[in-house]
Amino acid sequence: MTLKTIAESLGVSVKTVSRALAGKDSVGEELRSRIRAEAERLGYVPNSMARSLVSGAAMTLGMVITHPANPFYALLISAVEERCRANGYSLLLMVTEEDLETEREAAEALLRWGVDGAVVIPVQEGAEHWQRLRDSGVPIVLVNRGLDGFECDFVGVDHERGAHEAVSHLIDTGASAVYLLEEDVPFSSAADRRAGFHRALAERGLPVHDGTVMLVPPSVRGRRVQPWEPGAAYECAQQLVSGIEPGAAVLTGSDYFALGLYRALSERGIDVPGQVTVIGHGDLPFAAYLQPALASVRPPADDIGARAADLLFERIQGSTAPASNIYLAPELRIRASAGGDD
Repeated sequence: MTLKTIAESLGVSVKTVSRALAGKDSVGEELRSRIRAEAERLGYVPNSMARSLVSGAAMTLGMVITHPANPFYALLISAVEERCRANGYSLLLMVTEEDLETEREAAEALLRWGVDGAVVIPVQEGAEHWQRLRDSGVPIVLVNRGLDGFECDFVGVDHERGAHEAVSHLIDTGASAVYLLEEDVPFSSAADRRAGFHRALAERGLPVHDGTVMLVPPSVRGRRVQPWEPGAAYECAQQLVSGIEPGAAVLTGSDYFALGLYRALSERGIDVPGQVTVIGHGDLPFAAYLQPALASVRPPADDIGARAADLLFERIQGSTAPASNIYLAPELRIRASAGGDD
């Protein structure tokens, strides 16, 4: 079915049909309703390629993420895709698996596809390829991780605030010492969590000593980095819990790390939360169903995805405002592992 088919069926011009389906004011409401009803009856689907040729826009956003298995990124994708649908755009998704060369290839592919804008979670090992994409006229919004020396819109989680709030809660509810089980990666998100952890300890006068912060090495399979491995966290946690004192608390950089910690504590006969309290990060779907239910720092993934897409559409529509740097606060979900009721 084409615009001409609808026009012939109703005895109107192709231009009138086109204006009506595009929502132009030059077509009366009664005629617009008739045209839309006929288009639906005939099963008309707009030709997005033809529309792109007319408008000079691809009507497509690119989105580059690092790990499709990360539930946080899954929520981001859904939020961005929802905004795309509302604006008549399609979403082209690419995955880098934390590999710089794959990320460069993704940037080149977005340039070849001629996308109108890109939402990017960068590997954080270089910005030249993203600069080249932006220099071609494609606006970029970075999500969750910044890039040094690359000035563009950014929307992310206030990881420093989330860790600070979690540690403050643990201390305020009686923890005599607090440990951090964090991923050993050069990403700003992990660095911000460490900063919040240290700030909370300093404010309340708790010491930092060897073993206070334990870094979980990511697993590497070929060129792919696999973070958030419960097994790797379990190995680190075994060392941590061997000398942990009753009344201590542990903050983990991921709920997956909390799984490994739970096993290490259980094998030592250490009760959670009776002897050690625990808070994770991510508030993944399984957190509330562990025994005891895991307290966790919940990132506002939906809001971040929506804000990132909205910023991108503003740039596509011609906004020349200074680059935004937006940090959204996470929510601390207190459950039984940190003294909560559930």
